[in-house]
Amino acid sequence: MVHYADAAQWYRSPILEQKEIAEQTFRVRLECPKIASAALPGQFVMLRIAGLTDPLIGRALAIYDRFPSENGDWIGVDLVYVAKGKFTTCLSKLCEGQSLEIWGPLGNSFSTEEVDHLILVAGGVGETPMLSLGLEALGSAKFGKVGPDGKERPSGYASKVSLCYGARSANLLACVDDFTKAGLDVRLSTDDGTAGRKQRVTETLIEVLAESKGSCRIACCGPEPMMHAVALIAGEKGVPCEVSLETPMACGIGICFTCVAKVCEGESWDYKRTCVEGPIFDASTLVW
Repeated sequence: MVHYADAAQWYRSPILEQKEIAEQTFRVRLECPKIASAALPGQFVMLRIAGLTDPLIGRALAIYDRFPSENGDWIGVDLVYVAKGKFTTCLSKLCEGQSLEIWGPLGNSFSTEEVDHLILVAGGVGETPMLSLGLEALGSAKFGKVGPDGKERPSGYASKVSLCYGARSANLLACVDDFTKAGLDVRLSTDDGTAGRKQRVTETLIEVLAESKGSCRIACCGPEPMMHAVALIAGEKGVPCEVSLETPMACGIGICFTCVAKVCEGESWDYKRTCVEGPIFDASTLVW
């Protein structure tokens, strides 16, 4: 399904808060009520630094969380990112009160079919779209108004939610407490053994699948080689798997065709735009 940006909202929003939450990993908070109230788990926004021409184009960032006003209305979003390129390095140096341009929510979202055990797999900064999904699946939060009748998406569709979260080292793991407080079964792994198990996150996934009872589904986000490995494991085990692609984007609204991914259509394949036909794809349909 194509998700065009007809209903996307644009704001020139001041930064309400920005803090480093892990090594070179930041959480920025922006006030944008209509984006916050409409956003679905897995969607993203485009962000641009107001007044700058270098970098000129925006950057896609997954929506991590929302925050409410005193009366409980959703008024803004939290975004989590790693400062490593020109845009994110510039972004990390901005302070409270400086302005950003933000438009969204964009793209499609994770599915909501009922399942006994939803397994979230995150590598690097791939945990960013997973908190809202975990909260929704456990019935702790409801998201968005979808469809012509404006109904909320289903929630409480999983009996158990596990997060398999891997990074190179403990100092690169971000927001772990948020997932624990949300009631998720958190399984950490690091390459150097400084947090959780000393193993790859795919090994943790295999362990969790072996322990799981009843039906399972996987949602995954992270480096492409990791997602490919997760897709192979899911295929071998016969477990449905959705992945959130982190393809670089220039416009976020389907115009520039810089974010295409190869997707199978029967016996052939075609290019699909990650920004409007994704970023969530059935892992079994992707040409890795």
